[in-house]
Amino acid sequence: MLEKLFQLQAHGTTVRREVIAGITTFLTMAYIVVVNPSILSATGMDFGAVFVATCIAAVIGTLIMGLWANYPIALAPGMGLNAFFSFTVVGSMGYSWQVALGAVFLSGFLFFLLSIFKVREWIINSIPLSLRFGISAGIGFFLALIAFKNAGIVVDHPATLVGLGDIKAAESLLFFAGFAVICALSFRRVTGAVMIGILAITVTAMLLGMVEYNGLVSAPPSVAPTFLQMDVAGALNVGMISVVFAFLFVDLFDTSGTLIGAAQRGGLLDKDGKLPRLGRALMSDSVATMSGAAMGTSTTTSYIESTAGITAGGRTGLTAVVVAMLFLACLLFSPIAAVIPPYATAPALLYVAVLMTSGLKLIDWDDVTDAAPAVVTALMMPLTFSIAHGIAIGFVTYAVLKALSGRWSDLNISVVVIAIVFVLKFIFLDA
Repeated sequence: MLEKLFQLQAHGTTVRREVIAGITTFLTMAYIVVVNPSILSATGMDFGAVFVATCIAAVIGTLIMGLWANYPIALAPGMGLNAFFSFTVVGSMGYSWQVALGAVFLSGFLFFLLSIFKVREWIINSIPLSLRFGISAGIGFFLALIAFKNAGIVVDHPATLVGLGDIKAAESLLFFAGFAVICALSFRRVTGAVMIGILAITVTAMLLGMVEYNGLVSAPPSVAPTFLQMDVAGALNVGMISVVFAFLFVDLFDTSGTLIGAAQRGGLLDKDGKLPRLGRALMSDSVATMSGAAMGTSTTTSYIESTAGITAGGRTGLTAVVVAMLFLACLLFSPIAAVIPPYATAPALLYVAVLMTSGLKLIDWDDVTDAAPAVVTALMMPLTFSIAHGIAIGFVTYAVLKALSGRWSDLNISVVVIAIVFVLKFIFLDA
């Protein structure tokens, strides 16, 4: 049955290899079941319910990707967008988490429509590479700021806006230790480096009496506090347009980039260099986002960590099915997730930030009309505490610089339209 469903022989793989690949992928991304509830609970959402929603969203998305699209790609609530959800949409903009969930659902629905009508390639190809790199780096800087904030390293200051916290505090020292452990293990290519770092700091905090051990296994918490609590009508507010767009935009490029990168690593591209069943893969992602919003979590997306499993030999959807089953098993370990403190998950945020900012090296620094918009985009995200504002200002900057420089050939209709829409938004909606 497995052969018929996943075509193992045609992909040159075996059940054993796929299982090992699935375990490998899971270990590299299991940190999300701890980090995501920690971030989203800052909005007032129930930690236990978000933990369950995170696991179930990962199970649904990864199963669809494995069984329908037959790709060894795992999905889970995405890093960066969960922070945007909590600290910008709810924290800074003042919307309720129910409305934020509604925006996530709408972005997933739009993503689904784009996949059905095959508009996605036009959108992806029309966005300048420099802005894509700037957006990725900006999300990384945004995560880094949140990591330092959660660890007490960066604090607000009345004169300078931000200042240095108490770096001699135990929490700060454990944060730096955790980050060093994760980076060192990652450099040594230790599978599950991020999760090991988080657990190591948590155990150390327990031994120091800073957190209390509450058990290892228990029945899953109730998902009722967040289940179907999304406010779609509230998300249709005109002021939420940029938020829905940000969720959609980042998810679209995260997913596309992950799929292409993972496919290249695994030799899954066809003879023309294209990804077979791309529509199914993208629709899997969009359905996962809508399902996740219904359960009570931020945008669910494809994880680049899937390349770890592909490197271990994963070539079919059986790898994804194994990952999904392991996420399902995580539901029994909620006591562990609940006891992990913010300064133990903050190193993971900073490590992910490092990975996301690496795209800056691909920018053409000799062309200021490319480099400047990318830098502006990247810096505006942490400095305005908003991914949406960073994207908006980046597009406007790109369009204006290209026009003033006479580089009209670098502009296309989609970039110009998006830039004009953002200018109108700043004039009439943010006045």
